[in-house]
Amino acid sequence: MEFAIVDIETTGGSAAGGGITEIAVLIHDGVEIVREFQTLINPGQSIPAYITGLTGIDNAMVADAPTFQEIEEELWGLLDGRVFVAHSVNFDYGFIREAFLKTGREFKSQKLCTVRLSRRAFPGLRSYSLGRLCESQKIPILARHRAMGDARATAILFDRIIKESQDLVFSSLKRNSGETFLPPNFPLSRYRQIPESCGVYYMLNAKGKVVYVGKAINIRERFKGHFSGRVLPQLKQQLKAEVCDLQWKLTGSEVMALLVETLEIKRLWPAYNSALKLPKALWGLFHYQDGSGYCRFQLAKVSKNLVPLETFFSSEEATQFLKSGIEAYGLCQKLCGLRKVTCQVVQDESCRGACNSTEKPDAYNARAEEFLTLIHESKKDLMLALPGREEGEKAYCYFEGGMLSRYAYLKGGDFPNAEELEVVPRVPETFYILRQYIHLLDPEQIRVFSST
Repeated sequence: MEFAIVDIETTGGSAAGGGITEIAVLIHDGVEIVREFQTLINPGQSIPAYITGLTGIDNAMVADAPTFQEIEEELWGLLDGRVFVAHSVNFDYGFIREAFLKTGREFKSQKLCTVRLSRRAFPGLRSYSLGRLCESQKIPILARHRAMGDARATAILFDRIIKESQDLVFSSLKRNSGETFLPPNFPLSRYRQIPESCGVYYMLNAKGKVVYVGKAINIRERFKGHFSGRVLPQLKQQLKAEVCDLQWKLTGSEVMALLVETLEIKRLWPAYNSALKLPKALWGLFHYQDGSGYCRFQLAKVSKNLVPLETFFSSEEATQFLKSGIEAYGLCQKLCGLRKVTCQVVQDESCRGACNSTEKPDAYNARAEEFLTLIHESKKDLMLALPGREEGEKAYCYFEGGMLSRYAYLKGGDFPNAEELEVVPRVPETFYILRQYIHLLDPEQIRVFSST
């Protein structure tokens, strides 16, 4: 990590209306100064007399100096990707950000303020102005109120703080970036490498052992969520104390992330993952035809005497599955047992009138049969073509008896032979993932294999 220690002189106190008359930048690599830059700048406006009295910079001195636009590229190369450090950092940062905006660039950087750092590193001082600080720390300022003179003094001050209290500097970086949630042994640099993409992630302890496996549409946000908020605070603190690194696999889709997560939890049995267990009571989806000839669905607990179309771990899971089918095939919530009154009463325009007999049984049942067919086909051997991790790639998943048995990421537009896919252990939970998502897929993403 490198730091850009900056000082500027300006025409006044407002970034919106003022201009920069001089700038100095010192690049610190965490050990020493490795590069220096300074220049006067023509601000494009008159310098007030009181500013000249303070800095010694007058209009004649900047008349032939470059404009900000003329040093823009070089300055951007110095600042971009480095931590912006200054004494009362918001003043310098605000002027430079405003100047870049006028050239059509949006400058964003992490910031560190040597005033705030000094308050913690050297507590109890009466004043934390640069002059008073340098006096108390015996730091010479060779040219006060000139950019390079103040920048060198700030650099010496920063160098002293980072070498005597490195933790103070990096904890301030986390706090200023809104990243105080990070585990104490988890590097900030590693957090910034975490992708904001869909996939599976692995939390590792100091010995490199996986202690938690998860899946996410946005891995970085999900990782942050583990250590934010107030849910299960004791468990979060235990996990936070152990996590030292994160690894990940991009999957290309949420369905693929769920499948891979399930396989990996079963393979690794991480300490902080709840074991995947079957519940004592199962819920089922049942089907029958009523006296008026309409196809009906009903959710109920599974008993010995009734054979369901599908089984579920909970009533919530069963309801969600049925609601998805209702939406996908234009079915009626009353005829599916989720509503007691007709859909007309609650002004549900998605219902086409089967519950008040304005839609005839044949038309309604044709859509219900499509739902039934998909349920039956999900129990046959089939292959899914899901989005891949990059352009031109697809994830092919082969299910036998409803359970994932093979998968691979391949290029090309057609379904491969099952033998081209990698064999994986069959995990019963993959059947429930398939059933939950299959009706959301386009028929062209599914290939069903006939029983032999």
